[in-house]
Amino acid sequence: MESLGLVINILTTVYLAVDARKHNKSPILWAILGFIFGLLALAVYLIRTERKLIGWLLLVVVSIAYILIILFFIAALFMSFS
Repeated sequence: MESLGLVINILTTVYLAVDARKHNKSPILWAILGFIFGLLALAVYLIRTERKLIGWLLLVVVSIAYILIILFFIAALFMSFS
């Protein structure tokens, strides 16, 4: 499962580094953000480069996924202490 996240972050990094040059953005900055934050950075990038609909949809989906993951770990923590 961790390797899937790494692959997604690497693909996001490559896409942001290549596409940032087309929009006169810093490819190094967006590549670093893409590697660290993954799909969240991609969503912000899409919003900043006037592809707002897909950017906002991706931001909402990623945010909901992060919230669900956090809630899952909190529930697992409570279950382990009970």
